[in-house]
Amino acid sequence: MGDTANGQNASGTAIGGQDYGIEELTCLYEITRALASTMDLRECLQKTVEILAEGRRLYNGTVTIVNPVTGHLEIEVAHGLTAEARRRGKYKIGEGITGRVVATGAPIVVPQIGAEPLFLNRTRARGDLRKRTASFLCVPIRHGANTIGALSVDRDYEEGRGFEKDLQFLTVVSGLIAQTVVRIQAVNEERDRLEQENIKLRRELSEKYRLDNVITNSSRMHEVLEMVHRVADSNATVLLRGESGTGKTMIAKAIHHNSRRAEGPFVTVNCAALPETLLESELFGHEAGAFTGARGVKKGRFELAEGGTLFLDEIGELTPSVQVKLLHVVQEREFTRLGGTRPIKCDVRLVAATNRDLESAVAEGAFREDLYYRLNVFPIYLPPLRERPTDILLLAEHFLARYAEENGKRITRISTPAIDMLMQYHWPGNVRELQNCMERAVLICDEETIKNYHLPPSLQTADSVAGGRNPTSFAAAVENFERELIVDALKKTGGNQTKAARLLDTSLRIINYKVRKYGIDPKQFRKSP
Repeated sequence: MGDTANGQNASGTAIGGQDYGIEELTCLYEITRALASTMDLRECLQKTVEILAEGRRLYNGTVTIVNPVTGHLEIEVAHGLTAEARRRGKYKIGEGITGRVVATGAPIVVPQIGAEPLFLNRTRARGDLRKRTASFLCVPIRHGANTIGALSVDRDYEEGRGFEKDLQFLTVVSGLIAQTVVRIQAVNEERDRLEQENIKLRRELSEKYRLDNVITNSSRMHEVLEMVHRVADSNATVLLRGESGTGKTMIAKAIHHNSRRAEGPFVTVNCAALPETLLESELFGHEAGAFTGARGVKKGRFELAEGGTLFLDEIGELTPSVQVKLLHVVQEREFTRLGGTRPIKCDVRLVAATNRDLESAVAEGAFREDLYYRLNVFPIYLPPLRERPTDILLLAEHFLARYAEENGKRITRISTPAIDMLMQYHWPGNVRELQNCMERAVLICDEETIKNYHLPPSLQTADSVAGGRNPTSFAAAVENFERELIVDALKKTGGNQTKAARLLDTSLRIINYKVRKYGIDPKQFRKSP
């Protein structure tokens, strides 16, 4: 029947230069739906070969894909084949009919299977080939210029019947399969990449928070680490005490990553950062309509931390009503979402932290005594940085190396006067303040050495602040700068004052005067013979 002007005839539609009737179009539609129905490649291909058998009477449909690792052809799905038969269906490219189709990228038709010596029947699915008169059709599955597999089917043999229409139909199907294979493989590769990246990040976190990676020379901090080691692998609630900036968050992460819950989530809530209503929602979640703006169900941090650790920072800032609800969770290991009625069980390890004097808060009625005892199962006190002076220089050098690398700078050391300033400062902000101090110094330093003038103004007045006097005068700041320059020059010249004077473009008499004024001993810079 002739084509009409719009490319259609009375019985069907033209696709790829071939007219298809209702039966073929319905089959293609069902195959398209099946290929888009799932991200499981084997499942959607299995549906496709089933549709070919039921809708087009094309039996033993088999999709063979090139394994990117081995380079061999392997059966992905085969209609009516057992798993054992599929495992046997492996071919080298160029081997047998299927291998030749993939090698050449051209379809092959075997009018009668039993008469074709190249037909290997490696799956043993067709019994005695001499008794089989079925026809075998195989078309390549192509993606761009590459052949990534083959689609083959059997059909009942009919003498004198041509195969062109079946081959064109199967070629359209193979094109749909190619798109699906490439799409699902790309998604799977991305998922595998993300999984590997996640595993790598978890491994790096575990490595980062290993107890022997904690930077300290302090005997008091070694006592802290010993306590962390003892409690980490238990389910005991831990209460971290200490001033702000002493490293409570780091210790909480170390407890988690050294515990049996290390593979689970580590979830943090800053109890001081949110108002009461929002904090309850963050901790326990809410149901739709629980309050204005609650449009859907939201999981709280207790649910998100299931199987892992929940770190409640600044626990001393909780309001009385939230304390009551938290006490119930700690006691019963269950909670109810805001606006909900169904209790939810939880398996969460609690680590809390505070810089407040909870005992005084309990005495004043600002903190519940029963909650205090529930949280204070295993208290760990982190000493302030001023009580562990041996760690100051160690941490300063660690932060120097870290931020120099991050900012692509070659800063190798901290000058002696700068070290003196670091050691004399009282560090009210503890380790966090030291970290910020070193980051700032690295950012403004354009030399190979951190000098005292690279340190923040708060450290420039360290002596006077520590002694309770007024800030250092401008003259004193200039003296500090002069002392820094002279010490650095003496280091470079091995304590030779004449060379130091030349290096600083001044006279030996002035250098001698300044050395005596600032109490500098040039002998300490002399190089050993």
